[in-house]
Amino acid sequence: MIDTERGRHAPRTILSGASVVLPDRILHPGTVVIEDGRIASVEPGSRPSGSDQGLIDCTRHFIVPGFIDVHVHGLEGADALDGAGGVAALAARLPRYGVTAFCPTSIACAPDPLREMLDAIRVARHGPSGARVLPAHLESNFINPEYCGAQPVECLRLPRGAVADGRFTGDDILAVIHAARGDVGIMTVAPELEGVIDLIPDLVAAGIYVSLGHSGASYEQALAGIEAGATQATHLFNRMTPLGHRLPGLAAAVLESDRVTAEIICDGVHVHPAMLRVAVAAKGPDGIMAITDGTAGSGLPVGTRTFIGDRPITIGDVARLDDGTIAGSTLTMDKAFRNLVRELRMTILDAARCCATSPADALGLAAVGRVCEGWIADLTVLDEQLQVRSTFVGGELVWPLRG
Repeated sequence: MIDTERGRHAPRTILSGASVVLPDRILHPGTVVIEDGRIASVEPGSRPSGSDQGLIDCTRHFIVPGFIDVHVHGLEGADALDGAGGVAALAARLPRYGVTAFCPTSIACAPDPLREMLDAIRVARHGPSGARVLPAHLESNFINPEYCGAQPVECLRLPRGAVADGRFTGDDILAVIHAARGDVGIMTVAPELEGVIDLIPDLVAAGIYVSLGHSGASYEQALAGIEAGATQATHLFNRMTPLGHRLPGLAAAVLESDRVTAEIICDGVHVHPAMLRVAVAAKGPDGIMAITDGTAGSGLPVGTRTFIGDRPITIGDVARLDDGTIAGSTLTMDKAFRNLVRELRMTILDAARCCATSPADALGLAAVGRVCEGWIADLTVLDEQLQVRSTFVGGELVWPLRG
């Protein structure tokens, strides 16, 4: 899934004097040496300016593992369902926000646009620069219409069976997914729908991580989904039954299970900071994936009109459909990281786990998500205000671009 050849011809780079965020501590000051796309060494101390070719002075900066966003629909006017150019545009634009890898995310759609997006992902995964394009996250057709949010209800289906209006069926969607199995990484489903519990093991056997969400599942139905093989939860607390002391629902099953890694939108709007603290207390930072659920409006001014899929949205504190329904966020991963540190009072070490390590582990990515000797040099450099100053993918500087 990770292109280990990428960056092998990048120049030797030495990031000197930073606070280096290691898996278990912060090394300050520290120096990271990058060679052939990997972290050749992590050393205490700093090197004198001009002492080595390729040396970059990172004093008063942090080096963290590159951010991994497993749930992002769009950014700066581009949407993953825009066709051949949409996914490539996301890969090019995300590094300025510290993202080194991402799952292009779809809303429920018909077979043709889904096929087109997966074809674009297949091509973009071998692109020469930008953030790594991981297999897609399908916020899929198999979700509960009563909890669909901004998902187009006319595209929702059961996994099996014909559709009365003669349009596409759940089987048609599954045929597209089967044909592009290597390019589908995560699939959101509602476990209470007819046929979904039986579908989950098939998806898992095909190498797809199943995520529970957009669901009215009871606690018991959620546990059945986890037992069937689901290992993730889509934007915990949002578009699912509320957490109750007598009817605990899906959220409680996710908080309780150490087999499930939960996404949370860390914009302070979708989930109150107090509830995010509850989730972290229950699962630990290793069980939480910070996500953006970003839309084409992310990075654009308030009041901008754009789209999620083919649905028009207006940008404010979140993205909204014309009827006021929340349709994703305007968040970027650098802001999510800052929110975790500043609003939730999370340590930089734990924020790095939520933004990089947990998603890497949840997707089974090899040798990324941590700053360790011998690991792939997917790194983000932050200044003292936690603003992104540079992003490296496989040791290559992808933001800002050289020259």
